[in-house]
Amino acid sequence: MFSKIKKNYFILIATFLFTYFFFNLLSGDRGLISYLNKKELYKELNIEQNKLRNKIQDLEHKNSLLTKNIDLDFIEILIRDKFLFGKDGETTYIIKRDGQN
Repeated sequence: MFSKIKKNYFILIATFLFTYFFFNLLSGDRGLISYLNKKELYKELNIEQNKLRNKIQDLEHKNSLLTKNIDLDFIEILIRDKFLFGKDGETTYIIKRDGQN
């Protein structure tokens, strides 16, 4: 028995190393499956990062409307949203009287 193992020692070690590296190539922390999962997670995080950037830009824009030059139209929109003046889908008409800007 040991003589057969000694004769096929190289083949046995090569087979063991091949199976070891093959399984580690596919699975494990640095394997192919883990790489694909991390790549998908990276794409999802990039999409979420872009959404958050857009939301931050929108909030910064709204903040600038309230701080630098006060925009009365924007304040009216905020009041309608917060205090529930008006209804969804309504059309607002602004009637100016003669002599007023």
